[in-house]
Amino acid sequence: MLRTSLSHSTMVETEFGDYMFCFDNTFSTISEKVIFFELILDNMGEQEQEQEDWKKYITGTDMLDMKLEDILESINSIKSRLSKSGHIQTLLRAFEARDRNIQESNFDRVNFWSMVNLVVMVVVSAIQVYMLKSLFEDKRKSRT
Repeated sequence: MLRTSLSHSTMVETEFGDYMFCFDNTFSTISEKVIFFELILDNMGEQEQEQEDWKKYITGTDMLDMKLEDILESINSIKSRLSKSGHIQTLLRAFEARDRNIQESNFDRVNFWSMVNLVVMVVVSAIQVYMLKSLFEDKRKSRT
């Protein structure tokens, strides 16, 4: 059995095999979404069996200052910490990608509304120039 974490609080007992995950976008097919999916497998049971196999080939460990079990424990601790570090880096990359998408969207939105504001200002200034010219224009017909 594998214990799989599907979300922050959901743990599901599964069996060995192939699995397929489906993500549903029926809530809103118009807007785009960024999805981050995390799957944690807890399959330490089969690794323990593999770790026991090597012990039958080792003889004469009494002469060593440090026992092989201690070395194996240190290696497993390092492996576990490296795995956690890789997992945290993957999470940080996912957060960075999401934040970058938000930032680029905001950048495009700010540029669009800045251009709209610029066009409105140019149109208003042209109207003001026209209105001021019309105020000082002499509309009387002059006789010559």
